Amino acid sequence: MSAAHDAPREARRVCAANELVEGGAAVRMAAKHCGQDAVVFFIRFGGVAYGYLNRCAHVPMELDWVEGQFFDSSGLYLMCATHGALYAPESGRCVGGPCRGGKLRPVSVEERETLEGRAVFWLPEDALHPAS
Repeated sequence: MSAAHDAPREARRVCAANELVEGGAAVRMAAKHCGQDAVVFFIRFGGVAYGYLNRCAHVPMELDWVEGQFFDSSGLYLMCATHGALYAPESGRCVGGPCRGGKLRPVSVEERETLEGRAVFWLPEDALHPAS
């Protein structure tokens, strides 16, 4: 393996921490997953920022029913717009619908203090990283 593959990828700033509103709209980012075009999204739930590959565990389709909208009407679950699969926001585990037993692919997220204030960062990996 080359040294380039051994080195961790640089953290990518996603947004200011206050842009991720509890149970609100997600921030989406273009990504590459195993060399293919993809999208990841970042949400806040229970005061914590989470990130996932935007791909249903049931059928490999994007989840959001309107771009950036992932939460169901209760604000307690992430919902796939195509088949109604429900996922726990804090784990990505399927809790209802046709994906039973499946799980969303998580991305590593960290909140950090910066000179501009608190921000959310994505910690990419070789198999799932920013598109640019």
